[in-house]
Amino acid sequence: MKKTLRLTAVLMCMVLLVASLAACSKTQQTQATPTESQEEKLKVAMVCSMGGLGDRSYNDSGYVGLQKVEKELGLEVKVVEPKDVSEGEKYLTELAQAGYNLVMTLEYGHADILKKVAPQFPETRFAIFNIEVDEPNVTSVVFKEHEGSYLAGALAALVTKDANIKETNPEKVLGFIGGIQSPGIDKFLVGFEEGAKYIDKDTKVISGYANSFGDPAKGKEMALVQMEQGADIVYQVAGGTGEGVINAAKDKGCFAIGVDSDQDYIAPGNVLTSMMKRVDVAVFELSKQLKDGSIKNSNTMILGLKEDGVGLSPMEYTKDLIPKEYFDQVEQLKKAIVDGEIKVTDITQN
Repeated sequence: MKKTLRLTAVLMCMVLLVASLAACSKTQQTQATPTESQEEKLKVAMVCSMGGLGDRSYNDSGYVGLQKVEKELGLEVKVVEPKDVSEGEKYLTELAQAGYNLVMTLEYGHADILKKVAPQFPETRFAIFNIEVDEPNVTSVVFKEHEGSYLAGALAALVTKDANIKETNPEKVLGFIGGIQSPGIDKFLVGFEEGAKYIDKDTKVISGYANSFGDPAKGKEMALVQMEQGADIVYQVAGGTGEGVINAAKDKGCFAIGVDSDQDYIAPGNVLTSMMKRVDVAVFELSKQLKDGSIKNSNTMILGLKEDGVGLSPMEYTKDLIPKEYFDQVEQLKKAIVDGEIKVTDITQN
């Protein structure tokens, strides 16, 4: 009888010990889960192009997309603003070393740098905007800015010869101011000219380059010179420099055309329209592909009128100034481009 009691007691102790160990193990597993989840949280970084944040244009559009990534996708995000293109290697390398899963650069001048850095970090996804880099872990994002600029040029040519619009003059002259001359900026100019001359072959486009994406004073100075030469609509593709062009249009009572983001609000009534380049959409889409695992190797993302990657702003402050038939003509041109009936020259492919 005593032996039976002792055996029962031993068995009960063993049962209690096993239960206790199981409970401890379960607690440890439960406590480990948040840490593991935290470690697996995807991280996305964006390197700005020259001019940095606050340009109310290209870089700011990218940042809007990055904020959406953080809010809607729940990813950890970081933005970096190099002071010079040459700092690209430093930042791209540091971000990859820090474990960022996707590193995007908005600076096309980083192309050669990325060709050097990307192979060193094969597990990191990189993306570069406005130029193509052929590396297995790099996605190139290319916009058809020439298509959107064609529509901007067509609208400008219709408006500039309309004597009923007080912001215009009798001259058929349009202006264009770029930041730094390169095929990527000339791409806007050529599309703008082709659209304008489609409407009226006698339309003249005068152009110049500020050699900076962050000098509003220079932009204003150049715009005023073009306006003195007869331009009543000036298309600026110059980042922060372009704000000076918009200010000149406001001071002179004529029109500017914004770029990259909807800049119509900067000078309501004096920004005819903006040629929007949806950098924000591309930043979000790349991050979404990273999260769901659909991002492809050596992929080129092409965004034109067909993909709603470029296009004119809603013209909230000027649409009531413009005859409806002008909008109808521009819409017809858009359809013709999307359908392939009109081929807008892309000088970067020549």
